[in-house]
Amino acid sequence: MKGYGMLKVDQAGWFESEKPKAGSLDAIVRPTLIAPCSSDTHALHGGLGDTQNLILGHEAIGEIVEVGNLVRKFKPGDKVVVPCCNPNFLEKDVQGTGWANAHDDGTFFGSFKFLAKKNGVWGEFFHVNEADANLVILPNDVSAESALMTVDMMSTGFHGVELAEVGFGDNVVVMGIGPVGLMVVAGVKLRGAGKIIVTGTRPNCIAVAKEYGATDVVNYKLGDVVEQVKDIVHGQVDRVIIAGGGQETLAQALKMVKPGGIVSNVNFFDTKDVFTIPAGLWGLGMGNISIRGGFCPGGALRIEKLLNVIRNKRVDPSKLITHRFDGFQKIEDAFILMGKKPADLIKPAVSIKW
Repeated sequence: MKGYGMLKVDQAGWFESEKPKAGSLDAIVRPTLIAPCSSDTHALHGGLGDTQNLILGHEAIGEIVEVGNLVRKFKPGDKVVVPCCNPNFLEKDVQGTGWANAHDDGTFFGSFKFLAKKNGVWGEFFHVNEADANLVILPNDVSAESALMTVDMMSTGFHGVELAEVGFGDNVVVMGIGPVGLMVVAGVKLRGAGKIIVTGTRPNCIAVAKEYGATDVVNYKLGDVVEQVKDIVHGQVDRVIIAGGGQETLAQALKMVKPGGIVSNVNFFDTKDVFTIPAGLWGLGMGNISIRGGFCPGGALRIEKLLNVIRNKRVDPSKLITHRFDGFQKIEDAFILMGKKPADLIKPAVSIKW
């Protein structure tokens, strides 16, 4: 089959790859709507190490073409929503240890099988393990574009809110308002936050952030982020959620959060990054400030719940999609655009008809 991805580090292109095979519990799917992600660009530029001939992509709506003999819920022709994380739910770690559905083989991102462990969704076909537990039928009353945003952007953004335990009336800072950060904003509003302060500079992202519930905007180009936030709330905030930026964001977050507060992170940092936390910012280790970071949960139930949020008109994540392409071959153009990140881009999507 044909697919698009990394030929080697820093070199992308089209190439032939072996068509995947379905095990007894698995499904083979054709992509019908995909979205490039900054994680794909990170992988291309060395985030996965010295990888060669790997089909990229992990955000997809698709049509099932084949199922294993033990699959009960799906059949060829079904339109499905495909989570970016697909745990092996039969493993003991997944069944009994909290967030193990993101780390199902004892390693970080164990359920993030696309990219990290096998070809992604930018091929003519892709493989989904344990289909009954990892796929969801595309609902008739949810658009494909909105459903596509649940598989990573919405799931990841909402996970940042979950980790932060945002409560009614909390003042919250969201650092970074790319597509994940924008979903953080939407989730924070749903949790009943008071002030929702975002950091960012792109006009279109700021406009969507306000639509999702942001009350205040801090432009990091106009002065110290921490001081601007303190001026807005006349002190410190209850929660800080990091959804973008560099290694400096953790120290900034600790300066902004109250004793007893939570700093939550859903931003991918680089392996070269080093965090320096002055003891004073952490209350000499006794400030009861929690620092949490996590990968979004996987599986069908997670996506079903997010689809229910959309179905009941709590959030419209399709606002994230700013650029649309048609045709399998256009995956390349959308990926290149994602790498360039023009000022008007939030998220590109590619519709595919076979």
